[in-house]
Amino acid sequence: QVQLVESGGGLVQAGGSLRLSCTVSGRTLGTMTMGWFRQAPGKEREFVGRSSNGGVTRVADSVKGRFTISRDNAKNTVYLQMNSLKPEDTAVYYCAKKGSGFPSESTAAYEYWGQGTQVTVSS
Repeated sequence: QVQLVESGGGLVQAGGSLRLSCTVSGRTLGTMTMGWFRQAPGKEREFVGRSSNGGVTRVADSVKGRFTISRDNAKNTVYLQMNSLKPEDTAVYYCAKKGSGFPSESTAAYEYWGQGTQVTVSS
């Protein structure tokens, strides 16, 4: 059983930064592709980015140039560094472990999810 725990969310002013962490237990991170998603009130959960088990990362166009994903396999932790935050980035942020059979941008591709961490950006 894989367990994912996000941390690092909070309240920040527009233009500020936050770093979210996702700590994995139950399996070695180095074998897994991990995704980050977010869900704002009244909206569908949307893809933010992913880090493959080979360390290749990709982020959505909406956050490109502001958000980066990294991982520390020794700590079994994936990070989402968020800079130049905007009020529209306000959401609950989730990390997830990818399974197979669907594109990485699809929530259907992910078999394990964390509980989420709230990020609120004030204007």
